[in-house]
Amino acid sequence: MKKTFLKIAACACALCFGAAVLAGCSSGDSASSASSSAATEEGAGEISTLIVGFDNSYPPYGYIGDDGAYTGFDLDLAAKVAEDNGWQIELMPIDWDAKDALLSQGTVNCIWNGFTMEGREDDYSFSEPYMLNEQVIVTKADSGISSEADLAGKTVITQIDSAALDVLEGDKKDLADTFGRLDTISDYNNAFLQLESGTVDAVACDLSIAAYQMAAKPGVYAQLPDALSSEHYAVGFKKGDDALAAQVTESLKKLYEDGTVAEICAKYADQGLDEQNWILK
Repeated sequence: MKKTFLKIAACACALCFGAAVLAGCSSGDSASSASSSAATEEGAGEISTLIVGFDNSYPPYGYIGDDGAYTGFDLDLAAKVAEDNGWQIELMPIDWDAKDALLSQGTVNCIWNGFTMEGREDDYSFSEPYMLNEQVIVTKADSGISSEADLAGKTVITQIDSAALDVLEGDKKDLADTFGRLDTISDYNNAFLQLESGTVDAVACDLSIAAYQMAAKPGVYAQLPDALSSEHYAVGFKKGDDALAAQVTESLKKLYEDGTVAEICAKYADQGLDEQNWILK
């Protein structure tokens, strides 16, 4: 009976020891898993491909060239930044009003296309601003509209979810209230087609867009002398991707220092792009 008891006790001790060992292994596996998870989370900002979300009808920053390929000032900059960091690059044309969802889902990892940062600071992580911009109003040269006061009762159009729309619904709401109608449209190319045809009386848009359209059709359009607002372009990232934003900023500074920015600006100078508006140095 005593021997039987000793055998039972020995087995019990062995079982307890085994359980302790298993518990230790389980604890170690959990710690390892947690460590691995933390490492993955810590490296979440690292990318191998820069996926650029852009509006493909936004010249000279991003558009479809005569050869059918995507081109533009910002897309050329993005390609050089990707090269500087050893990344692949993917250019993804998007619906502008879907940009937030695409960025949040990870379908794109940046918005880079004449993207105004003012008023959006709480919604995105931004690179440092690289280009000065203004919101302006363009009319037909022969319209007889030469000041904001002349817009009373007129139809003005701008892009959906644009900085111009933000200004006209915000700081310049008093001016917009004098319009006969404020319309929105998905892209500026069609907005200017409507202006040229007389469907609308004016387009509210970025200075760069106005300069591009006026350079493309000299004498057809005229810009009102007073800007609606002054602002800056920056590269937008998902909120919290500060490290990636800083990395892109450093590459842009290098591209300015080595003359690459000047070369790209010169490439699009005939489309109204002015190197004097570059501010990141």
